[in-house]
Parts: sequence; structure tokens; C-alpha cells
Amino acid sequence: MRAVIQRAVNASVEVETEVIGQIDEGLVVLLGVTHDDTEEDVRYLVKKIPHLRIFEDRDGKMNHSLLDINGGLLSISQFTLYGDTRKGRRPNFMGAAKSEQADKLYERFNELLRQEGLDVETGAFGEMMNVQLTNSGPVTLIIDSKEK
Repeated sequence: MRAVIQRAVNASVEVETEVIGQIDEGLVVLLGVTHDDTEEDVRYLVKKIPHLRIFEDRDGKMNHSLLDINGGLLSISQFTLYGDTRKGRRPNFMGAAKSEQADKLYERFNELLRQEGLDVETGAFGEMMNVQLTNSGPVTLIIDSKEK
């Protein structure tokens, strides 16, 4: 399971012209699921992401987590994180999990984050979405559950 994590001043996601999720200060997480991902991968990311110390304290040091600042999290499913561009010019998405498996693990990810006490907003699985964010820093991290 791969997560691209962006620290944001604000963010929103819309489907067609309707905003379906938005946050103020917090994190935008783009989540990709591959074939062999399981509940263990979900739990690894849920334990890691809310506790990343990537928000600044009064001295400008990255010492605070999302939980410390009581920030929001905008969670977006993104199968293209498993795009393979090694051959040709058109990405191959065979590394991405099938929709049924990916949706189940994506929903579980969001559910467990909410159980951690986070305000989680989401996109719409499988839909064409427009995501807008103001990246703060910029701070962008990539976590792959297979590289723990």
C-alpha cells in the first residue's frame, strides 16, 4: 500500500462540480492499493500517518503531528500510484489492486483513521475527481507499507 502525504493549509475534492470533501489545516493522503495488500498494511499506515511529526512548533521545527494540531485529513483513493512507466510511454496499471479489493481496504483505512479520533473527509472511490490543495512547506512524503 502506498501513501503520498501532503501537508496542507487547506484542501478540497470535487466530483463534477460538487465539493464532496474539504479540510482546513491538515494532511491530504493519496492512497494506492496493490494486489497483496491486507489489513496489516492498512494498520501500518494508520499507526504511522497521524503521528508523523511534520507540523511546525513555535520555533519552526517539525515537532507536531496531525493529532497534536487537531488537523483534518482528506483521503483520496489513487490507483495510479501503482502505475509502471518502465516500458513505453503509456503507464501500465497492472500493479493496482482490483476495484473490489482496493475499495474495501480504502474504506477500512478511513474507518481506522476515524477511530483514532481524526476528522476524515474523502473523495469518491472510482470517480474522476478534482483535488485542490495549498501545500504547506511544501511538505510531501511517500510511505510504502512494503518498505517498513
